[in-house]
Amino acid sequence: MAINKLGLIGGGNIGGVLFAEAAKRRLAKRIGFMDIKPPDLAKGKALDIAEGAPTISTDIHYDAGKEFNVLEGSEIVINTAGVPRTKRPDGTIPTREELLQTNIKITKSVAEGIQKYCPDATIISIANPLDAIVYTLYKILQPPKNKLMGMAGQLDSGRYRYFVAQEAGVSVENIEALVLGGHGDTMVPITRLATIGGIPAEEIIPKDRLDAIVERVRFAGGELVKLFGNGSAYYAPAASAIEMAEAYLKDKKRVIPSAALCEGEFGVDGYFIGVPTVIGAGGIEKILEFKLLPEEQEMLNKTLI
Repeated sequence: MAINKLGLIGGGNIGGVLFAEAAKRRLAKRIGFMDIKPPDLAKGKALDIAEGAPTISTDIHYDAGKEFNVLEGSEIVINTAGVPRTKRPDGTIPTREELLQTNIKITKSVAEGIQKYCPDATIISIANPLDAIVYTLYKILQPPKNKLMGMAGQLDSGRYRYFVAQEAGVSVENIEALVLGGHGDTMVPITRLATIGGIPAEEIIPKDRLDAIVERVRFAGGELVKLFGNGSAYYAPAASAIEMAEAYLKDKKRVIPSAALCEGEFGVDGYFIGVPTVIGAGGIEKILEFKLLPEEQEMLNKTLI
């Protein structure tokens, strides 16, 4: 059964895909859609998608505009607000961390809006730098830890699965793979746990090729920024966040890598970091902890530096 209202902050490429997918999957009876861009980006994008509703046979009801009041009553909020990475004139790509100062200011405004209009909402945050923004939301809003999560692990693990599937020449449906740690260049793809139809990927793909895949996963976001020139990844991040939202709204108990507040798990205490989580009606219902090899633990520790 659909919830009464889902809130979306940010009307860019990711926000647009989120709005369309949430409507198509009938995740909520109403969608609140907010973006500050003039003249009224959120309202225009919402109307465009709604005009396609008869074609995809779904009813779309929404509140859209430039103010946070359109989110009032939202039971779940997905935050995409922030400046995306864009290729510089010299061809270099800013790191996710270089967005920090600007996007933290935006995040403070986002937190104020959530606090005023939907303080009890469960929050999924996508904006970069992911881990720092989720932590900022946590410090300002002080929600129960199960009601705040960052979308990154699902995206990074999805990229990992895709690259492994391409290398092995099999369907992505036959690939399981896991990425831990921060959403950045020091993320930790766990090679020994990657499987192809239940068979360890290490038994099928040569080590040098697996190592190359791990490197590509770590810099996959930058690869897309270079190709786009102006902007960054949008469809895969949106699809990942929708999977998280649907797992919560439909109580699926899905195991999804997410940025969650760790309190001792994997040797991490007091930080949001990408770990395997079970997402159901209780939000992040548990973190699935397992023993890391010493070199894996060392890599995970480096994502906190």
